[in-house]
Amino acid sequence: MLYKKLLLLFIFTLVSLPVFSFSKISKNPVAIYEEINPAIVSVDSQLSDGLSCGTGCIIDKSGVILTSAHVVDVGNAVVVTTNNGQNYTAKVLKRLGDNKDIALLKIDAKRNFKTVKLGNSEKVKVGEKVLAIGNPFGFSGTLTQGIVSRIDYAKNRIQTDAAINPGSSGGPLLNERGEIIGINQAIYNPDNNISNIGIGFATPINLVKEYLNAKDNG
Repeated sequence: MLYKKLLLLFIFTLVSLPVFSFSKISKNPVAIYEEINPAIVSVDSQLSDGLSCGTGCIIDKSGVILTSAHVVDVGNAVVVTTNNGQNYTAKVLKRLGDNKDIALLKIDAKRNFKTVKLGNSEKVKVGEKVLAIGNPFGFSGTLTQGIVSRIDYAKNRIQTDAAINPGSSGGPLLNERGEIIGINQAIYNPDNNISNIGIGFATPINLVKEYLNAKDNG
């Protein structure tokens, strides 16, 4: 009888414990894409050595766009194409190069834009699933999936095996909640695109937020 009572108590305890469902935290990749892609733009910039193509994330409904600095040059023509195919001439608000590789653009329209949500890159763990949206080789709105492969704390880079190709720079690296944890920046390309190496890098979003806060504070 004592054994049966203990067994029943154990079962009751298990039933009474709260159930944590990852589905309440994570989102389906389809849902993330449909939610985020309207806030992702293609960026085409005329540089001194040719046309540069990249990706951008709308971070303010007025049309402020976050992208990679190496995609644009201050003073040169920049054309932004939104999710619905509308083209806008963009102004480069600020460009921060070197290791940070961050730039802000601004487009003007008589409407509010869909925006992205910035996450917390300090909570990123190696092995967690991530999504990338970009404009690789001009194929706008391309979604790829992978994991966080490594975190390079010395160089402030998140490494991922989610496919990142030329044209993806400035696009978002997203966690399973649809939050941006990094801005896609570069790929490891030792043989000039002969092989699909599967090693890409993103600037941690917390570094970007530090830059944005510094800008806001003058």
